[in-house]
Amino acid sequence: MADIVRDDDEVELAGPPRFEIGERVAARIKVRNDGTFGGRDIGDVLVERGDVGYVRSVGSFLQQYYIYTVEFVASGRQVGMRAKELCTLDHLPPEVLARLGERAGQLDDLR
Repeated sequence: MADIVRDDDEVELAGPPRFEIGERVAARIKVRNDGTFGGRDIGDVLVERGDVGYVRSVGSFLQQYYIYTVEFVASGRQVGMRAKELCTLDHLPPEVLARLGERAGQLDDLR
């Protein structure tokens, strides 16, 4: 536990969770097993950047951060992730959808 890095100035739990249960999200980063995912070796890739999944539960860690259990469709894995590691696909701001243009319609295909 000595390797845990806390951002002492950030307490996510002071506000509401960023994502809701059932919300479709995409991974912003590649996630490797840190030893907490059973049945896989430490360092194994659990989630690739861009993998799509659904938030299945919302918990907390160190009374400071929200942890979102995300079920990734392609692999069937459920992985705990922080909000900064995820991006919503269901509630994109209008300015983002405008920048995506015609490609915004492709988001529905990512199920």
